[in-house]
Amino acid sequence: MAEWIPKLNPAVDLRKLVLSPEEGFVLSRLDGATPARNLPALTGLPVERLRTILTRLVSEGALLPAAPVASPGGVPEARAPHPTPPREQEEELPTLDLTAQEAEAPEAGDAADEPEPADDEPEVALGNYRQLFETRLHPLPEDQRVAHAHAAEDPELSALCFDPVPGVIKAVLENARVGLAHARLVARYHRTPVGLEALCGRAAFAADAGVRRWLVRNPQLPSGLFRRLWGSRRLMELHKVSNDRDIPEGTRRSAREVLRQRFTTGPAEEKVELIINTEGRSLAALIGLPVDGKTASLLCGRTYRSPMLIQNIARWSAAPPALIAHLLRQEAVRRQPQLRTLLARHPNAPAEAKRGGA
Repeated sequence: MAEWIPKLNPAVDLRKLVLSPEEGFVLSRLDGATPARNLPALTGLPVERLRTILTRLVSEGALLPAAPVASPGGVPEARAPHPTPPREQEEELPTLDLTAQEAEAPEAGDAADEPEPADDEPEVALGNYRQLFETRLHPLPEDQRVAHAHAAEDPELSALCFDPVPGVIKAVLENARVGLAHARLVARYHRTPVGLEALCGRAAFAADAGVRRWLVRNPQLPSGLFRRLWGSRRLMELHKVSNDRDIPEGTRRSAREVLRQRFTTGPAEEKVELIINTEGRSLAALIGLPVDGKTASLLCGRTYRSPMLIQNIARWSAAPPALIAHLLRQEAVRRQPQLRTLLARHPNAPAEAKRGGA
């Protein structure tokens, strides 16, 4: 018999079903293409527990109960779903084969090395975690939540990432089962500097792109922590953070300060990349900062065709004299007198250009 691939039942409105947070968590992990034997690794749940959850999801109608069977010609074909009593459905549910799962462990390892998807958790899963925390976990005393966080499994472990108490978050991070998905939840929803500092104390979490993406959007991210994490990032990265309207103004201000500091000491190649890729818009945040000889040389070795880039460099008071002279020789400037006039007014423009511009 072909292996079973759990698939959602399109004829059933999942919002009307009464499901536990754990069942909702498993549903959020089903994509209609993953075999049942791969679900223990995907969800972190024991095989027996998963079998029970899948059986209930089939009996509730959330999943299609039919499994592929071989036709007389040897080609697998799907049986039409048919109503069956809960017991018969339980018997029909294929066994999760751990042997097959272990045999394909190398493939699972390869998949783990792929880049993380842009969306960390489906909204339905986030709602289930929050509901579980608010209804079952938050009413518990803080010391009980701390103790529970040390040994909890999903979905309780994910739910505890919503806890506002930094002591609970520290206990979550000490849990042997904690992973990047939990770290991203903490970065996104936790609202104390102490908890965020604890999160970034784990180098693997602090280096994760998803964690960093949510950290900069967290209004409680301490300025000092931002400087530690982004102080050595590329200039283009800092520029994007400083101009992202989804990021709190305090963090954007810190990004602008770090950008200016890095611009004075960073590699010439990064400075050129920043200026060229932003068409000079980044220069507005770099007023008064000169460039070194290597940066000036790299800038003078390029051909300039963008009027926007030329205009922004012409308005940059620290533009080196050699760069202004180089721009005046560009074909784009020769064809547009207004660009030549703008460059001729620059303090570092050659004397002959100033006379010509006048």
